[in-house]
Amino acid sequence: MGLLDNLKAKLAPAKDKVGDLAAQHEGKITQNLEKVAKAVDSKTKGKYSGQISSGADKAKDALGKIAHKDAPGGPTPPAAS
Repeated sequence: MGLLDNLKAKLAPAKDKVGDLAAQHEGKITQNLEKVAKAVDSKTKGKYSGQISSGADKAKDALGKIAHKDAPGGPTPPAAS
């Protein structure tokens, strides 16, 4: 067994735990991502609002994939409103 196989085997339970926690608290995490994005946009006086918005959207997409264990052919996360 190689080093990467050992790491994958040891990290599998943590990955499942993170997915479960993300699914359980997805709403709160999304709200806080939006709060942080708004605060950073305010601090930068809107100079980087496009990049901040893009980063927040990517983080929300990643959260959805983790929370719903999205895989090719698997369930997809609900659309964000």
